Amino acid sequence: MALTLMEGNEAIAWGALKAGCRFFAGYPITPATTVYNAMLQRLPPAGGICLQGEDEIASIGFCLGASMAGHKAMTATSGPGISLYSEQISFAVGSEIPIVIVDVQRLGPSTGSATRGADGDIQFLQWGSSGGLPVIVLAPVDVRDCIVLTMQAFNLAERFRCPVFMAANKEIAMTRETLDLEALDLPAVETRSMADPDAPFAPFAASPHAPVPAFLPIGGKRLVRQTSSTHGPDGYITTAPELIAANQDRLMRKILSAADAFTFYDCEEAPGARTLVISYGVTARAVSDAIARLAAGGNPASLLILKTLWPVPEALLRAKAAAYERIVVIEMNMGQYVREIQRILAPRDIVFYGQMNGELIRPEKVQEVIAHG
Repeated sequence: MALTLMEGNEAIAWGALKAGCRFFAGYPITPATTVYNAMLQRLPPAGGICLQGEDEIASIGFCLGASMAGHKAMTATSGPGISLYSEQISFAVGSEIPIVIVDVQRLGPSTGSATRGADGDIQFLQWGSSGGLPVIVLAPVDVRDCIVLTMQAFNLAERFRCPVFMAANKEIAMTRETLDLEALDLPAVETRSMADPDAPFAPFAASPHAPVPAFLPIGGKRLVRQTSSTHGPDGYITTAPELIAANQDRLMRKILSAADAFTFYDCEEAPGARTLVISYGVTARAVSDAIARLAAGGNPASLLILKTLWPVPEALLRAKAAAYERIVVIEMNMGQYVREIQRILAPRDIVFYGQMNGELIRPEKVQEVIAHG
C-alpha cells in the first residue's frame, strides 16, 4: 500500500506524466496554477519541458507547436483563460492536433470569483470554438479520477488526433485526498498512429474505415503541411465544396462514431428505486451522500455519475433512464447539461436543481430535491 495525500491538480500532473506527457505550457490563473507548479517540479527531471507563456494565447500555441512536433502536450487554465484559448482550440480541431486542455472551473462570468468553484463552462467547452464540431470532455469526481481520466484524456487525444478537455472544478482541484497509488487500475498508454516516413505522405488522408489520419511530426524526413484553413487530404488550402464537406463529415464522424468506446461513468443502482438522479463532477459526491441518507430512511434512489460529458452519451442515458419513473438532474450551474438530458429523454419531465453562488451544493439540499422535487 502506497498512501499519499494529493490534491486534484497534483493528480492531474501525475496522470499526465504517466500518460507520457513531456510538454506543458500555461499562464498562472487561480485555481489552475498548481497544475503548472506540479508540472514544473516533475517535467524537467523526466526529460520534459515546462514553460510559462506570456499569456494564455501564447501558452496553448506553444503546446500545439510541441504536439505538431510529436510530443504529448497539456495546458491548464480556468474560465477567463479558456475564453482566450478559443481560436487555438479551433485550430486543434480543424488541423487534428492532439492536446489535453485542463479547465479548472471557477465561478463566472468573466473574472467572477477566483477562489469559488462552479461548473459554468460546460456548454462553452463544447461550443466555444468555431465550426461547431464535436469535442471530447471528461469530468473527474475526485482525486482518483484526476489521475485516471487525465490518462484517458491523453489516450483519446492521441487516438483521435483532437483536443480533449478535463472539466475539473476548483473544489476537486484544490482539495487534498488520501490515495493508494498502488491500488489504481491505470489504463494502458496509447500513442498516435504514425505514417511511414519513407513513403509519400498526405497529412490528412483517411478512409471510411480509418477516419483518423496517420501522423508525421513537423521537422522530420518528410514535408508536413499544417493549416488552419479548409484543406483537402494533401493539406493544401481548398474552397472545393466536395472536399470541404468530406473533411467536415470525417471530423465529426471520427468522434461521434466511437463515442460508446469512451463513455465513462459510475452507476449506483438501488433495488426498488423509482428515481434516478444524474450528476457529474464534485456535485455527484454530495448526491451520493444524500442518496445514502435517503436509503437509510427507506426512500431509495439510484445515481448515474457521468464522467464523459461530450459527446453526450445518448445510448447510456436512454438505457439507464428506461427503468425509472422519475429523473432528477443536479448540477453546479444554472442548467447547462440538463438541456441535453431533456433533449434525449423527451417527452419525459425532468426535475432539475442548479446552484451557482460560490458554494457547494449540500447533501441536505439534494435530499430535499429528490424527496420533494
